[in-house]
Amino acid sequence: MTSSVSLVRPQLHRSVLSNGLVVLVIENPVADIVSARIMVRAGTASESRSQAGLFSLIASLLTKGTERFSSMQIAEQVESLGASLSSDTSADYSLLSFKTVSADFEEVLALSSHLIQFPAFPSHELELERRLTLQSIRSMQEQPFTVAYNALRADMYGDHPYGLPGIGTPETIIGITQKDLYEAHQAYFRPNNTVIAIAGRITPTQAVHLVETYFGGWSAPDAPPPELTYPPLPQQNTQQQIDQDTNQAIVVVGYQAPPVKHPAYAALKLMSTYLGNGLSSRLFVELREKRGLAYDVSAFYPTRLSMSQFVTYMGTAPENAAIAYEGLRYEVERLSQINLSEEELQASKNKLLGQYALGKQTNAQLAQLFGWYEVLGLGIDFDERFQKDIAALSVDDLQSTAQEYFAQPFSVVLGPTSAMAPAA
Repeated sequence: MTSSVSLVRPQLHRSVLSNGLVVLVIENPVADIVSARIMVRAGTASESRSQAGLFSLIASLLTKGTERFSSMQIAEQVESLGASLSSDTSADYSLLSFKTVSADFEEVLALSSHLIQFPAFPSHELELERRLTLQSIRSMQEQPFTVAYNALRADMYGDHPYGLPGIGTPETIIGITQKDLYEAHQAYFRPNNTVIAIAGRITPTQAVHLVETYFGGWSAPDAPPPELTYPPLPQQNTQQQIDQDTNQAIVVVGYQAPPVKHPAYAALKLMSTYLGNGLSSRLFVELREKRGLAYDVSAFYPTRLSMSQFVTYMGTAPENAAIAYEGLRYEVERLSQINLSEEELQASKNKLLGQYALGKQTNAQLAQLFGWYEVLGLGIDFDERFQKDIAALSVDDLQSTAQEYFAQPFSVVLGPTSAMAPAA
């Protein structure tokens, strides 16, 4: 085992077991609670397009049975301790998380170790999850924003795995077999592809010892995990219109944007905050409060290991679709021509950094955040580095970044026919 590395505020200890598993421990003795995240460096971006939804099914089934325990026995063990246990997947990682009182941490960790290493993917549970997933996909088709956003994402990403919904499609979900689940688990769920982040009333020495006890015998296969290779993104931007009989039009405008390790990441995060975060954001004030165009309006820039997207969206009356589209584009693209004032810049920094600090209040938030940073390969100093990068940004930095990325918009307008022609 390698020596640990420490940081302050919060104090973070990082160790690596002999099998390659990374252990992060944030000691926080304030409350008698321990939260943990077991994160595997593989998510929906690791799927082929023909198996979209594979990792979503794996995550759903991690807690639904092993060779030793049925799903009911697993639930009873967790509930008898008053603990919580859940699993999930995202674009860049899969996750098993739990929370418990300190005295029961070892018992829940032992169970979690068994679940992550030896899932059985029972056929009857797979069929149930398949039916539930298909039902969720049908439900998504009734949500106008989801339909519009999925269409935008498909246009922006093309053959890139980020282009499909993580939940999959009806065709791919029907085709995924129990054998597919086993093969993906064997390929990606391995100690040298896994991070365990623990936060709460436990010392680093105790935590690492327990992880060594229950995960130290987990052997890494000789072959490395499959290497991720991403296809190039579409170079030609698109404008798509979807005719749907809705009470409001959904207007979504997106720009291809760089991944988290790119130097422009901090600037784009700050512009996302300025444009679309909260009731004081530029989009809310200008397009909703002043012009009365928006039922709902915002912006987001997801943190991604591969290429990301900078997206603005609005729900508006169908007759306002055209001016809503122009308004969204104007507010984003003006940043490449008109500098923010120093007051606007500082207010956006204060908002972003304040909300960032509030997102690190609980043990669960700490374990999630630092585990995520480790999975993305950002380093344990990224928390401090990101805040310094935000504080150092100038109005010129934002303008040059906007000039580079806000020139080729993709868009989708969804609504009744009356909304279509004016927005063309």
